[in-house]
Amino acid sequence: MDMQTWRDAHTRATDAREALVAALAALDAPETTWSTVRPVVTHNGTPYVHLGMIRADVVEQMAEALRLPSSR
Repeated sequence: MDMQTWRDAHTRATDAREALVAALAALDAPETTWSTVRPVVTHNGTPYVHLGMIRADVVEQMAEALRLPSSR
């Protein structure tokens, strides 16, 4: 993979990570919750977000928030 492909994928993964961190902050999750959330780029340039270990109570809050009807 060339460097530009990696940079573009890393930017996408980082943006996704930041969106998740903002959502966790809106749920009043402690900062330690998102300290393990990391942007990752695979060897072929696919962007991912590695969540690491997240406390069960925070995951329950996340799941509840995902079940809420959209305000769109």
